[in-house]
Amino acid sequence: MSKQQPTQFINPETPGYVGFANLPNQVHRKSVKKGFEFTLMVVGESGLGKSTLINSLFLTDLYPERIIPGAAEKIERTVQIEASTVEIEERGVKLRLTVVDTPGYGDAINCRDCFKTIISYIDEQFERYLHDESGLNRRHIIDNRVHCCFYFISPFGHGLKPLDVAFMKAIHNKVNIVPVIAKADTLTLKERERLKKRILDEIEEHNIKIYHLPDAESDEDEDFKEQTRLLKASIPFSVVGSNQLIEAKGKKVRGRLYPWGVVEVENPEHNDFLKLRTMLITHMQDLQEVTQDLHYENFRSERLKRGGRKVENEDMNKDQILLEKEAELRRMQEMIARMQAQMQLQMQGGDGDGGAHGHHV
Repeated sequence: MSKQQPTQFINPETPGYVGFANLPNQVHRKSVKKGFEFTLMVVGESGLGKSTLINSLFLTDLYPERIIPGAAEKIERTVQIEASTVEIEERGVKLRLTVVDTPGYGDAINCRDCFKTIISYIDEQFERYLHDESGLNRRHIIDNRVHCCFYFISPFGHGLKPLDVAFMKAIHNKVNIVPVIAKADTLTLKERERLKKRILDEIEEHNIKIYHLPDAESDEDEDFKEQTRLLKASIPFSVVGSNQLIEAKGKKVRGRLYPWGVVEVENPEHNDFLKLRTMLITHMQDLQEVTQDLHYENFRSERLKRGGRKVENEDMNKDQILLEKEAELRRMQEMIARMQAQMQLQMQGGDGDGGAHGHHV
């Protein structure tokens, strides 16, 4: 009876090859299996087409049951935070996309405090991540930090409004800002270029830090270098959004139909929609890295300097302390009044007992 020979472990590669060149493939497989997370915030006045643009970007309906408030409601309206999460899958790659909308921003007559809600939301997400990272179970941390903020600028003005400047300056150290000129089909090409230049000049004048695309590496191919150059030159992106399919030149395109023709959403000659989407998709990883390495690290170091204490609004804190002191004072006054009343009752009761006892004797 012949003994079965043990099968040999064969080296599949050529001599002199160790095999760690295969490591990127392992990372790729692991990343695809795990999926990706991304949080995008959209800020801008009502009626600038934010929801339409987001639905156009990701070919999904994130706001199926949206109710648009009337003018009277908007006057008293405060800024709300609405986070919608959707799982998108494309060719086996899963993306957990969270879009944070800010209805009510810029709608009220007095907009002084309208961005405090937004800033506190961004800080809360950092706070939650820091708490989860410092906890015992760090395996499944959900990253809800805001990685990018599309800030919508009205095409009807002559550049940035004071509110735009104040808001961007308030958040530029917390999140990556990408300025977007909304409803670009209301402008001619010359007006569009003029407005872009004006906005960039004002951003520089007010020292606002917007997200700058990283330079293409020297070993990248020429097409990618040219694409990066074109994307950089297009900031701020002037965009048109639409979810309607229209017949144009014998094919179905997403666009807007006017008496004089069709504005195609995905036509780079008509607007920067395609450039904005390309920027977001090709630099999604970089946006996350800048959030982690710059904005989150700044927040984390500030928190550690303060010994882990949360920063509260100082004015609100003072008011709260005063209210608490007043309430405490009232409680003490009530307690003293009760004690005095009890002592009087006891004294009256004692006098009555002594009088009765003396009469009996």
